[in-house]
Amino acid sequence: MSPADFAALYERELSYVWNSLRRLGVAPSDLDDLTQEVFVTAFQRIATYDAGRPLRPWLFGIAFRIASARRERAFVHKEVGGDAMPEAPDEAPSPHRAMENAQTLARVLKALETLRMERKAVFILHDIEGQSVPEVAAALSIPLNTAYTRLRAARADFTDAFRKTSEDTR
Repeated sequence: MSPADFAALYERELSYVWNSLRRLGVAPSDLDDLTQEVFVTAFQRIATYDAGRPLRPWLFGIAFRIASARRERAFVHKEVGGDAMPEAPDEAPSPHRAMENAQTLARVLKALETLRMERKAVFILHDIEGQSVPEVAAALSIPLNTAYTRLRAARADFTDAFRKTSEDTR
């Protein structure tokens, strides 16, 4: 892949990678650095990319491994991550609707934070990004049955956590 082609890939997929890292629970202060790290890694490994497969699951796999490594380093160094703040919706028909959307997004992000990283990755790729379970398994380099098991567990954990955030706001 030529540098110009990679630059186009970077421009096209930058927001996807940034949002994927945010959904994986990366602290806002680390998002820019880790996004850059994902693209550096992708550039270094572009020769291993199978052009017959979708690009986004491959990028997500890199993002997942980098986010996991950062989380492990943060745990060892006893860093404390900041709370992920939801972004306001781009198009809101009314201030009331914007507030409801922001509250829902905050609840979703809070519920996502409760998921174990390996479950969170499967959940995001399948239920949020719309990838098939076989694509998820390939992107994360895990057995297919493991992907199904993690998805089922992640959905149950997410549902419980989302309900709890609803109870906490009452």
